[in-house]
Amino acid sequence: MDTRERLVKAAADLLIEGGKEAVSTRAVAAAAGVQAPTLYRLFGDKDGLLDAVAGFGFSDYLASKHAMGVGGDPVDDLRGGWDLHIGFGLARPAFYLLMYGEPRRRAARLEADAMLREIISRIAAAGRLTVPVEQAAQFVHAAGMGVVLALLATPEEDRDLELITFSREQVIRAITTDAAPNGPTDIPSRAIALRVALEEDPPLMLSPAERVLLAEWLDRVAK
Repeated sequence: MDTRERLVKAAADLLIEGGKEAVSTRAVAAAAGVQAPTLYRLFGDKDGLLDAVAGFGFSDYLASKHAMGVGGDPVDDLRGGWDLHIGFGLARPAFYLLMYGEPRRRAARLEADAMLREIISRIAAAGRLTVPVEQAAQFVHAAGMGVVLALLATPEEDRDLELITFSREQVIRAITTDAAPNGPTDIPSRAIALRVALEEDPPLMLSPAERVLLAEWLDRVAK
């Protein structure tokens, strides 16, 4: 490993052993066998180091998300993404809390959030989303994070893993409809689908101001 990799690995080990509080720049530099100025030169500050640690911890998770690909049913893809998210949180709690237990949105989290929105946008494009994309993404994220944190706060032998599937299906029921894939069956779902279509392929005949106005109208109809 080069110096940067040694520092990230040392910080990751400290994170796993003692949580974020254990990841001081002094402790990381000592564990990696380098001087503190080297750490600051490579990462700028502690937040820069933690960004790198989060990316290191989430690399397998993000690779698995990418490997899922695009299935024939975007709602089933959402189920798969949910299960992957919960499984990662339970398997690597220190990294999960670093990513989701604080306001700062680290680069790896932004990538994961973008993947979630992409799946939900495909549900909307199929005419099966009953709330706006952003609202649905926030709902799925909040519910998934709540399940992980609730299970992590429970002794492993007392965890009810049925909560994972139960919560997942409740969330899906709240934001989707069973409408046939050939088109939405109600006005809000049609508005949501059109909103996604306009973002992906905006009509050339509309000015930027007209597009903003149309998006506002569609958002109102979707609520």
